[in-house]
Amino acid sequence: MLRNKELHDFLCERNAGLTEQWYESLDKNQGGIYGSINPNIIEKLKQQNIEFHNRFCSMFIKEYEEFLEDFQDWIVRTARDEDRLSTPTTAVLQDFFQTQKQYLQLVEEFASIQGDRVSKEQLIAWNQGITATINDLLLEFTTQTAIAAEKKLNAQQELIVEMSAPVILLTKDTGLLPLVGEISTYRAQIMFEKALQQSTEYHLERLFIDLSGVPIIDTMVAHQIFQLIDGLRIIGVKTALAGISPDIAQTAIQLGINFREIEVYNTLAQAMKLKNLEIQGR
Repeated sequence: MLRNKELHDFLCERNAGLTEQWYESLDKNQGGIYGSINPNIIEKLKQQNIEFHNRFCSMFIKEYEEFLEDFQDWIVRTARDEDRLSTPTTAVLQDFFQTQKQYLQLVEEFASIQGDRVSKEQLIAWNQGITATINDLLLEFTTQTAIAAEKKLNAQQELIVEMSAPVILLTKDTGLLPLVGEISTYRAQIMFEKALQQSTEYHLERLFIDLSGVPIIDTMVAHQIFQLIDGLRIIGVKTALAGISPDIAQTAIQLGINFREIEVYNTLAQAMKLKNLEIQGR
């Protein structure tokens, strides 16, 4: 136990130097936080590394369960860091293995200084302990990173849901569904589910779907659009399409969609003009 305390002190005295050595050895072309040139991010990265070393040294003087428990806070905070989440997994693995290499070299140096006072069996035990501990920390770090990434994805999807309330009331019984930008299959599903829901809540009789802001759609999204039209027809809402580009028209034709049963207009303005004429003629 005394020798472990001496090793602990030996390692802790070298923490700052370990961080600078580690940072200089990093492949800055890996991307993510390791490739940043922002001074604030670089300083944060170094502080995270110094804190890692301060905690890691204690493995030689604490019970292992206590050591892991104390390390958990660092792992969770670091794994949830936004800059870390954008860092490739291979870069994170190299980071941990480089740190492992540093400690194995320092233990060899300590054993060399101590000479006969450190047995071969003690040196092997230290090396095995370092390797096993790095593996345990890496496993927990990747687990927490995956959890943080999943939470971030869920938050983004929830934001999409919140923002996907696209039906705009034009009159008491007429609505507009403006589609803008690239539409993924997931986004289309959410938007169209909400469009059906809102059409029912607003008691719509007619819904204009404006596609002029959509550059291109894939076959899955096109299929969902026409499923929406069928769904609206079932609940008694007439649908009109406006702003269909040649690419979208080609996709629809490839799907075998029959436009004859759907009101189609060149532009939304044209559709609205004809709608106003229809109202005036009543």
